[in-house]
Amino acid sequence: MADPLDFACRLLRKAYRSGVRVQVTAPPERLAALDRLLWTFDERDFVPHVRLESGPADPDRRHSASAAQAARTPIWLLEQALSGDWADAAAAGPVAAPRVLVNLGGSAASTPEAFERVIEIVSHDAEEAQAGRQRWRDYKARGLDIAHQAH
Repeated sequence: MADPLDFACRLLRKAYRSGVRVQVTAPPERLAALDRLLWTFDERDFVPHVRLESGPADPDRRHSASAAQAARTPIWLLEQALSGDWADAAAAGPVAAPRVLVNLGGSAASTPEAFERVIEIVSHDAEEAQAGRQRWRDYKARGLDIAHQAH
């Protein structure tokens, strides 16, 4: 894919318009770029999103936004995917994590089974394509059904 961030913006806009809540995972610099682009990629549209912080090194650092804000926001941007149980534990009341995951690089989802759908967006860059192939092998080794679409 020539421009994965532009594709992600269009995909997230479609998900938002359809009422689908989504977690987006990526390395920090790519998340920052996506965050900026979601504000500017189409001057006629706004895609509500929130940047959440997560990480295994500090499980008590749940998120940068309040749980109430995350619950109201359909698109969550994170470095690592959150399972429903983890997200619920972070809030005073139940806050279900979105059950659709879009991965823009980095490692494969640690619990892909927790999601209704996992979407991997991979660029044409040789190194990123190789990493995408490895994630595909990881998912296949878990026995997951995989569909490939080139855009």
